[in-house]
Amino acid sequence: MIVRIFRVVTEPGQRATFEAFFRDTAVPLMKGTDGIEDITFCLPRPETPDEFAIVMTWRDLDALKAFVGEDWQVPHIHPGEAGIVKERHLHHYERLPT
Repeated sequence: MIVRIFRVVTEPGQRATFEAFFRDTAVPLMKGTDGIEDITFCLPRPETPDEFAIVMTWRDLDALKAFVGEDWQVPHIHPGEAGIVKERHLHHYERLPT
């Protein structure tokens, strides 16, 4: 399994706008995606007031590629993020079998 952690830092003053995009667009899109075994949507905390994250566990690399394409190691930008996202960070890990 592949664990994909996607973090977003919003532009100053854009937290509420991004949170609406996150709830209304990103959450529904990701929840219905084939190949996602588990997903957690993370809202900012006081010490990181402009940082959101999505932690996804994908069945395998083929499932991830089917969703994002061959450039799966590059953050994909949804048109709804234009002008509200300052930074994007993307990390991938192998899930430890338990």
